[in-house]
Formats: sequence, C-alpha cells, structure tokens
Amino acid sequence: MRSTTAFAPATVSNVGCGFDVLGFALDGPGDEVTARLAPRDVTIDDIQNDAGRLPREAARNTAGVAAQALLRALGDARGVALSIRKGLPLASGLGGSAASAVAAVVAVDALLEARAPRDLLIACALEGERLGAGSAHPDNVAPSVCGGFVLVRHPSPLDIIELPIPPGLTSVVVHPELEIVTAHARALLGETVPLADAIRQWANMGALVDGLHRSDFAQIGRALEDAIAEPRRAPLIPGLAAIKQAAADAGALGAGISGSGPSLFALCRGREIADLVAEAMTAAVARHIGGASQVYVSSIAPAGARVVSACAS
Repeated sequence: MRSTTAFAPATVSNVGCGFDVLGFALDGPGDEVTARLAPRDVTIDDIQNDAGRLPREAARNTAGVAAQALLRALGDARGVALSIRKGLPLASGLGGSAASAVAAVVAVDALLEARAPRDLLIACALEGERLGAGSAHPDNVAPSVCGGFVLVRHPSPLDIIELPIPPGLTSVVVHPELEIVTAHARALLGETVPLADAIRQWANMGALVDGLHRSDFAQIGRALEDAIAEPRRAPLIPGLAAIKQAAADAGALGAGISGSGPSLFALCRGREIADLVAEAMTAAVARHIGGASQVYVSSIAPAGARVVSACAS
C-alpha cells in the first residue's frame, strides 16, 4: 500500500513582542503523520504517544481537518487514511496542534503528488489549527511549514515574511510538567490594550526585526520584551520572573513564554551559552514549578516540514 510520512517541527510563537505575528522553527522535536490512499473520506488509523487523549474522529482531529481541507482545495475525491505520531507534548506551547496539521498536509500533498503551493499548505493546515487552538493564527503553522524565523504580516490573504537568522542564534526551550490550555490563556488577554503598552510593543517589534537583519544580538535582547500578553499570563506559570532572570544571569539575550505556555524559551548567542542557559532555566523551573522538565537546545531550523519516507507498496 502506497504511503508517505512527513515530519513537522515544533515552533516557538509570539517570541516576546510578536504576539500572534512572530514565530520560529526548532530543529526538533516534532510530529510525524503517515498518509495512505483509502477508499473514501479522511480517517485516522492510529495515534501514538497521546495517551488516548486526542480524537480519533477525523472531523475532530487537527490533522484530519487539515487533510480534508487540502483534498477539498485540490478537488480530489480520493480518500486518505492517517497515522499520527506525536513527538510534542500536548498543551505545551510548542505548536503541537499546528505540527500535526502541517505534517498531515505535507504528507497528503506528497502522497497525491499535488505539489500544492506553500500558501495553500499553510491555509489548509490553519483549518486544523483553528480546531486545535480555537482560532487560526499562523505564527505556529507558518514557521512549521517554512522553517526559519517568520513574520505574519496578514493572515488572510496570507502574507508571510521570512526574516534573516543571525549566525549562531540558538534557542533554549524548557517544557515544565504543567499544562496550559490555549483557549484559557487567550481568555486572560481581554479585548483592549492600553495605548502606552501598544506603543512599547510596536517599538520592541521594530527593534527585534531590525536586530535580526543586522545580527545585532544586543538589540535583539533589548527587544525581547512582551508588554501585552506575558504580564497577563504570568500567573499561569509559577516563578516566571525568577526563571527568566536565571536565563539572563546565565547569558541569555532574553527569555519569555513560548506561545500560550507553559514552555519557556530563551534566545542565546551560540551553543555554548545556550547549554549554560538550559541548565540554569531547568534548575529554576525545578525550584519554582517542580516535576521533570523536557529541555530542547536548538538552532533556528532553516527548513520546515518535509517528507521523511515514502513507500510504493
């Protein structure tokens, strides 16, 4: 039976001042989806590493919804069966729902030899993300598809800007033994923002993009400040300020909440510093949150989702 397997990487979204518009891809971990032709419709054959928590009904699963959206967009009446292997923790703030949706559309596209354009893959994966996160925000989906560091100027019509990655820029992500539901984290934000906070956020956003273009690490560090979302979400993560301070003391350019949390990220200049920062953040998380943490030290992945295997029979 012909099948294709695709991998989609974890992503860090918001990136401090870039709420809902900035994101970058990690080298790993990520989710894998295998797609094979089936008699009709989209079905989910199997899900691994989710402890039975994710829906097996395609219409209620992010990967299933994304695959169906792609088939519909392509006008293809064939059926597809999906098998999902979760490499990302659930409700982690690492773009898990986006990774499953992205891996699904990349696998189905390759299976059908459709060669769909990038923006169509993103748009279809967003339909899955809408189900998983309660709303469609491309700051996880776009970097998972494209790789690198991206700016979502506009979600519809889609306008994605790929930003330069300064040589040596390295990410640390610490995922504590804690879960935060995205919808709950978004509900804390409200609908309005004080003008002074908005001005501060705009200034940081401009400085961060400029710093990436000029490989100005000091400026990148100064700009990694969230004046809007993080202050409202801080109560969800015990000891957040102390964990961020531990990262800074170990040499991080800056740190913050990855997506809606609870994962925390830091950006560093070089792997050597990143390893020290990872150690310091892990120790601080153990003190303030407890439990066992998962730690990922990664360069900003230049490539996004990709086909990792194909079987003709």
